[in-house]
Amino acid sequence: MALYILKRLVSAILVLWVILTITFFLMHAIPGGPFTSEKKLPPQVQATIEATYHLNDPLEKQYMDYLERVVHFDLGPSFQYEGRTVNDIISESFPVSAQLGLISLVVALVGGVFFGVVSAWKPNSWIDYGVSFFSTLGISVPTFIIGALLVYYLGFALPIFPVALWKGPAYVILPVLTMAAQPMAFIARLMRSELVETYSKDFIRTARAKGLSPLTILFCHALGNAILPVITYIGPLTASLLTGSFVVETIFAIPGLGRYFVTSIYNRDYTVVLGITIFFSALIVLFNLIIDLIYPVIDPRVKLEEEED
Repeated sequence: MALYILKRLVSAILVLWVILTITFFLMHAIPGGPFTSEKKLPPQVQATIEATYHLNDPLEKQYMDYLERVVHFDLGPSFQYEGRTVNDIISESFPVSAQLGLISLVVALVGGVFFGVVSAWKPNSWIDYGVSFFSTLGISVPTFIIGALLVYYLGFALPIFPVALWKGPAYVILPVLTMAAQPMAFIARLMRSELVETYSKDFIRTARAKGLSPLTILFCHALGNAILPVITYIGPLTASLLTGSFVVETIFAIPGLGRYFVTSIYNRDYTVVLGITIFFSALIVLFNLIIDLIYPVIDPRVKLEEEED
């Protein structure tokens, strides 16, 4: 177990380094800079600003200096948000994204598993066809279209919910529905497919021959096997939802991590984009590692890599 975790940690560090390196040089390859504006600054002022933030150093030196700061968990200052560091921005905005993401994750999981089970319970019935239709629709329609439709119909045509900002429970409904729609649809289709396949296995036939009730077969035999692919999907899904949907936070003016990321790309705020990218990637790696460790607990047939060698 310890060797397996060590291997995964070393692999995670290499992945994060590659992501950091690619993002760093791509951001610096974009024309202009964080202090480029329509109104051109005097050369002396421009030179002073660049010297203050070491932007006049060779690119290789900037890269090595940034790498050294990251090793010490210092993501540097923001170029556009005066007096604030990237660490400050993440610590202030991540709780908002995390709240939105956790609620969306619960809604997506509960709804997806429920509709997947209902669909597989009576395959080829009108319920199955209905769930399949709406889940296909949920996967196919882009998030920003779902958000726009919810804003129009539930925010303006039928003014039931507020459509922007983050001021209380009522403000959570539309963003959560928007964020949870696609993963819920995907989980529903995944659960339906896995359950139908599981119900065709020999051990399910044996359980039916023993006279076990359908609910006992579902919860004690079928569900544990069918839910494994869903658990695999939870890792990257959790990281994605916790860090916030860039589109959703922009549509609903939510002061989360995603909104800062989008704004910083427009402003060429290198350090904020780099810091959020590293933070996002680290969460994905962390949750994937947690899922790998949980797998053998849920299904003893799944062994860790170390045990197979």
